[in-house]
Amino acid sequence: MDKAFDKREGWIWMNGSFVPWQNATSHIITQGLHYASAVFEGERAYNGKIFKSEEHTKRLFKSAKIIGMTIPYSEEEINAAKNNLVAKMNYADCYVRPVVWRGSQQMGLSTSRADINVAIAAWDDWASYYKLEDKLSGLKLITSPWKRPAPDTAPYEAKASGPYIICTMSKEYAEKKGYHDALMLDYRGYVAEGTGANIFFIKGNNIHTPIPDCFLNGITRQTVIELVRDKGLNLTERHILPDEINGYEEAFLTGTAAEITPIKSIDAITYNTGNNTATYKLMNDFTNLVKSSL
Repeated sequence: MDKAFDKREGWIWMNGSFVPWQNATSHIITQGLHYASAVFEGERAYNGKIFKSEEHTKRLFKSAKIIGMTIPYSEEEINAAKNNLVAKMNYADCYVRPVVWRGSQQMGLSTSRADINVAIAAWDDWASYYKLEDKLSGLKLITSPWKRPAPDTAPYEAKASGPYIICTMSKEYAEKKGYHDALMLDYRGYVAEGTGANIFFIKGNNIHTPIPDCFLNGITRQTVIELVRDKGLNLTERHILPDEINGYEEAFLTGTAAEITPIKSIDAITYNTGNNTATYKLMNDFTNLVKSSL
C-alpha cells in the first residue's frame, strides 16, 4: 500500500520557503477546507523538467482570479519554486501539485479579510495514475448519475476544489460497482468527460471530443488536439449525445495524471484496444512529444 501522504518525507514549498514535508500543515479552521476556497494544478515533470509549466501557472492564476483570490507571488516566482522543488526532491519523473487556498485569518463566507496561502508539493509514485496493466488493456467506465453543472452555476473555467466533489462522488460510484472510472454527462445530457480527464472518440481517421463549455479545457486535452491535427487527422469538437458513443471504434481519456489512457468499455459498449489501434499510436506520439520538449 502507498504511504499516506501526511507521513511522507521530503520538502514542500509553502508560502515562500521549503518546509519539511510533515510540517507543511494548516489549521483545521481554514476557509479553504470549510468552504472550498481553493484552486490547484496538476503537472508532470519528465526527466526533471515540468511539461508546459508556464501554461499551468497561467491557469492557476486565472483560476484564482475567477474565484476572487489574488496570489501573493508572481508567475515567475511560482515557476521558479516548482523547478527548485523538483530539483530539491531529486526527481526525474514526478507529479507536481501547486495549491492556493484561503487560510485561517477569517472564518465564514465573507472573504474580505481572508489570507491567501500557496504551497507546492511533488511526488513520484504517480508514474501511472491508473495501474499499468489497466492502462494497457483499457479502462472500464460506467455512466455517473451525477452531472456537470451549467456554466452559470459553477466556475467551470477554474481548476477549483469545490466542483471536484461531483467528480469524487462519481469516481466512488464507479469503483464501488467494479469500474475504473465514470463517464460524466453535462446538465443538458451531453457527454462531458471522465471524473478527472477529458474524453475523445475515434472512428477511422475522425476523432470527436466534447466542447468544453461547462467543464475544464484541459492542458493535456489541448496538447492532444494539436498533436492530432499536426498528424493530419480530422478533429471535431462538438456536442455528443450518449446514444452516439456506440458508433465509435475507440475511445480514450486525456489529462496530466492520465496522460493518454485507452477506454475498453463504457457501460455495455466496448471499444478496440491494443498495439494496433490509433489510440496506442497517439500514446507513443504523446510520449515522444513530452520527451522532445525537454
